[in-house]
Amino acid sequence: MPPVSAITDADVERVRRLVAAIPPGRVTTYGDLAAAAGLAGPRVAGTIMRLDSADPPWPRVIAASGRPPAHPPARPPTRLTTRGHPAPNVRVVIT
Repeated sequence: MPPVSAITDADVERVRRLVAAIPPGRVTTYGDLAAAAGLAGPRVAGTIMRLDSADPPWPRVIAASGRPPAHPPARPPTRLTTRGHPAPNVRVVIT
């Protein structure tokens, strides 16, 4: 994975745009997001999302295992599911 300093503003904008385009109730993986954004790999996409202050709809991006990311205390699970995000601690079947 490239150092954070190697991540460009254009990379961040591509990730923001792609994540914002994921419809409520749908998900994508970090790997698919990275491939669509032209990034080196899923960890780069995850790093961008972790550091992004724009607060993208992060629950719509999941690990290849199908597990949604852990939710921070500021975003209780009920808030996530009412917004169309997968429930925490539930494996999403990726087809």
